[in-house]
Amino acid sequence: MIEGMIHSAGTLLHRYRNGRVEVLLIHPSGPYHRRTPWGIPKGVPNDGEDLEQAARRETFEETGVAPGELTPLDYIQYHRVPKRVHCFAGPAPDDAAPNTDCWEVDRAEFLPLEEARRLIHPDQLPFLDRLEMLLAQS
Repeated sequence: MIEGMIHSAGTLLHRYRNGRVEVLLIHPSGPYHRRTPWGIPKGVPNDGEDLEQAARRETFEETGVAPGELTPLDYIQYHRVPKRVHCFAGPAPDDAAPNTDCWEVDRAEFLPLEEARRLIHPDQLPFLDRLEMLLAQS
């Protein structure tokens, strides 16, 4: 990993509802985040934790949803800060019911892909494109 670069890992869980794809996104809590874009549930790996393990843990901590099978979607790099976000995609469990029991998150919801495109952090938008390509291949 590049020195000075912050690495975080998260998931882009998806499901089909009413004939369309929905993705699980979160919105950070706190009054200073009112206008902050939504994003994938993510966080920095703990010592000894690989990226996928961190993505699974952070997703569960921030949404209460435990990911199943995951496929890497590579990473994006933020344009304004030295941070890379590694993403893993997978189908949401059938009984997934996101919650916001985590202090870091005020909303965790499955959003239709079109709405997710409008709300997600612009630097994370490629993850939605990659997910669509992945789903088209399956």
